[in-house]
Amino acid sequence: MPKGSVSPAEGAAYRDPKTGVLIRQVTEAPCINHHPFFYIPAYDDAMTRLFFVSHRTGRPEIFAEILETARTVQLTERDEIAEWSVHPSHDGRYVYFIAGAGAWRACVETFKEEKLADFGDAEMREKGMIGAAMGTTTLSSDDRWWAVPVKEGGVHRFHLIDTSSGKSKVILERDTIGHPQFHPNDPGLLRYAGPYYDRIWVINRDGTGNRLLYRRNVAKKQWIVHETWLPGTREVVTADWPRGMIGINVDTGAVRPVTNFPAWHAVSDRSGCVIVCDTTFPDTGIHLFNASDGDGRPRLLCLSESSNVGQHWNIDHCPYDDGPVKVVSPQHTHPHPSFSPDGRRIVFTTDKTGHPQVCEVAIPPELLNTIIG
Repeated sequence: MPKGSVSPAEGAAYRDPKTGVLIRQVTEAPCINHHPFFYIPAYDDAMTRLFFVSHRTGRPEIFAEILETARTVQLTERDEIAEWSVHPSHDGRYVYFIAGAGAWRACVETFKEEKLADFGDAEMREKGMIGAAMGTTTLSSDDRWWAVPVKEGGVHRFHLIDTSSGKSKVILERDTIGHPQFHPNDPGLLRYAGPYYDRIWVINRDGTGNRLLYRRNVAKKQWIVHETWLPGTREVVTADWPRGMIGINVDTGAVRPVTNFPAWHAVSDRSGCVIVCDTTFPDTGIHLFNASDGDGRPRLLCLSESSNVGQHWNIDHCPYDDGPVKVVSPQHTHPHPSFSPDGRRIVFTTDKTGHPQVCEVAIPPELLNTIIG
């Protein structure tokens, strides 16, 4: 299929067997389909398009559902797209991605693909399926800055690309850099993941202020993972697997409980009021809870019915403290729920049909009211 190809609406709607909410299956191609990583927006801010990756052409390409018509359009036609690097621009004009050793963006109207940076013969990512091996990138909320971690030999370099001028610079070099995210309200501040034993780091956009935010409890083999910013605050919220979640203030270092519910991949809506999460071991479904009431009581939205591959999650402490772990954890088997910009819908991926498919569910207003109070 060439880029620019438009397909009729796909998928179908079904009722969740547990809660009865209506779930819309967005994709139906018998292959891998998934939305961007859980803290990366799947929609542009105006919610004109829902972006996803599909292997329907035989390789990962970027597609978008035009929400007004439910038609699907292919946005790219390029080899070696790093499928978890995809990041739509907030203004809806472009989608940014890594392909091979190049940093690219595609115009959603003209489908023109433009290379913003070339990293030469860099390896780009670690080997594997998780963490820095996924190759996630981050775009600032004003769409001006694109931060891209690049593995080059024995070092990781944090490249900052000015999307206006095309100029780039390295703001950090260190042993590993994974899962970066700009602060949603401050394009001058980022967080990223270091090694598992010193996980959460923050850094200013100019490369100053690089520091470890939270020192885990080594004696308890505490597993800090899946951290994200809490919008409207100066906090990073993170899973303390499987004990629940904590919030950490980047200015004071103060730590507070968010929930004692075993949230797996968890992210807030843009108001910073409500968090959505998936679950595993056991998978009890996709839940919503209050982000700041100190209780974080979960409310079930729907089941994921996904396979959630990754046996290393079936543990009560950090498995890497026990020695080398062979991780088999294909990310397209994980739901990775994420909010729409207006906070009224959740997008997630499920392989309940035998192939990962992108789904969208509207949050019942009464459920939101219960959570927000």
